[in-house]
Amino acid sequence: MQINNSEIKKILCIKPRGIGDIILSTIVLENLKTAFPHSEIHYLTEEFVKPAIDGIPLINKILTFKKSDFILNTIRKVRKEKYDLVFDLWSNPKTAQITFFSGIKHRVGFNYRGRSYAYNIKVKSGRGEHHSAEHNLELLKELNIEIKSKKIFASVDTVKNDWAKNIISENFVLKKKIIGIIPSGGWESKRCDADKWIEICKELNSNLNVELLILWGPGDELDAQIISNGLREVSFLSPKTSVKEMSALINNCSLVIANDSGPMHIAAALGIPTLGLFGPTDPKKHGPYLEKSDYIIKSDLHCIICNKLKCPYDHECMKELSSELILEKIKKLLK
Repeated sequence: MQINNSEIKKILCIKPRGIGDIILSTIVLENLKTAFPHSEIHYLTEEFVKPAIDGIPLINKILTFKKSDFILNTIRKVRKEKYDLVFDLWSNPKTAQITFFSGIKHRVGFNYRGRSYAYNIKVKSGRGEHHSAEHNLELLKELNIEIKSKKIFASVDTVKNDWAKNIISENFVLKKKIIGIIPSGGWESKRCDADKWIEICKELNSNLNVELLILWGPGDELDAQIISNGLREVSFLSPKTSVKEMSALINNCSLVIANDSGPMHIAAALGIPTLGLFGPTDPKKHGPYLEKSDYIIKSDLHCIICNKLKCPYDHECMKELSSELILEKIKKLLK
């Protein structure tokens, strides 16, 4: 479908959650700015994930809501802005309602069952056919927007970056490379076991001249402390961090090892070489979206890529990962 690009002055992108998903959705930004150079680009997202994209120069404004908010209040907030074009990058029942009642002339969304009523520009989903970052681009292609960029974005606040540099200068030998260890994970089954993390870190410490920085946020406290205790003096446990603070610490690492999680995608968006640890999810669809990245997965398991929130077995997909293979992949990434 063709629209008059010169008429488009304000664009809304809707992506309510989570941190990794919203980071991957930023793949649309440079392409939208190229197609509509005189337009403002706004985002609508849940309040808790705003810090993940706050500060990205291509985003002019971020509207937020809470999951518990009355939906009409969010609709009023959107209608007040008088957008010309909306991309519902999530296309779930709630965002479909917001889009339908938004008053926006051009409404683009995925043609999922029960939600296509909301859009006058419908896109066949193709879900599972692409990496989840590139899935967002399908909405742009329907408008014949040329895909010139596949870059994803995250931002680092200058003040937070200075804070991170200070922590590193006080706790590390600055001539050594720093590997960030991130045990975060939105599902229980996506989180590599703390004992396995200790095994991996000991392998790295024995074979590489590096420093280990354990990064953690809300919900990661127990695993982070267990890993720290198991490594004693060969690692540093970061203080509790916000999204912005963790991003700043990641930005000062030479490399990051992470479960499939929001921080893994932040690392990739910041251009930090990243190794993803995968089990229940598919790294070809959800892996770190960066050329200088890699992943490890025990692909010979009968239950691999099960997408289950809890493992019904003994979490073999994580417990049986090869520390030696991880070491080899890390060596390549560090080069």
